[in-house]
Amino acid sequence: MLVMAVVVTPSVLLSDVSSDAKQMAALVALFAGLLTFVEYNAEAPSLIEFRDAPPFNRVRLGMLFFTVFCLSVMESGRAQSTSLTDLVQAIGHLVGRSMDFPYSPVRLAKLMLAETATIEQVQAVRDAAGLAYITSLISLSVFVVMLKAGSWPMRNRVFNVWVNLPTFDPTAGDMVERLERDARINIALGFLLPFIIPFVVSLSSTGVNPDSMTASQTLIWTMTAWAFLPASLFMRGIAMGRIADMIRQIRRIQGARDEIAMARASRAF
Repeated sequence: MLVMAVVVTPSVLLSDVSSDAKQMAALVALFAGLLTFVEYNAEAPSLIEFRDAPPFNRVRLGMLFFTVFCLSVMESGRAQSTSLTDLVQAIGHLVGRSMDFPYSPVRLAKLMLAETATIEQVQAVRDAAGLAYITSLISLSVFVVMLKAGSWPMRNRVFNVWVNLPTFDPTAGDMVERLERDARINIALGFLLPFIIPFVVSLSSTGVNPDSMTASQTLIWTMTAWAFLPASLFMRGIAMGRIADMIRQIRRIQGARDEIAMARASRAF
């Protein structure tokens, strides 16, 4: 139900959404909710990672919902202004301006627009990018704090690598080394993607059509994906590094126990 609520949030908050778009959003929400239900109730996982290691996916879902909600509220203020929309727009404008410096992700996101974009369209993309990016940074900071506080993975749960990492093959080489390698790759991608995506778009074409880019739903989902995907990869890399440390610690403890057992056995002999 929460996943479905995230998908339909823009259609509910925006006033200029057609009936066909609302039906399409409802269909996508139904599919996403069904996929999540099946994944969390199946004995053998297939796609969703860290299914049995809360609150990893809860933090990611909260980040996704908060980003979509804030951007939807900000876009809804174009048609009908309220105190909430004015507040979110002011925050987005402030964050967008403060993060709009040379070579920043927000500055590069502006460069995705074609040269025909108006000042209002550039400002809309800048504010949305700044708000989405700061939301992802806050969510990432929350997860790191929870990780350092020792609340992930929960100590009262047994961490099953196969259930929580269904796409990871633990038999291909040393598990710790592969987890650390994948962690470094995910962290590097999470850091570089906000810079790479706008750069590739600006090189591959003359820029995105500003009229289509600044359409409410397109802007919301584009900026959400642009901020959510790198933060999600960053969190995945941090989580895999944490799991590698846990396995290394368990091996160390087991090795110490084996040495003690061997010493006792030799004394008894």
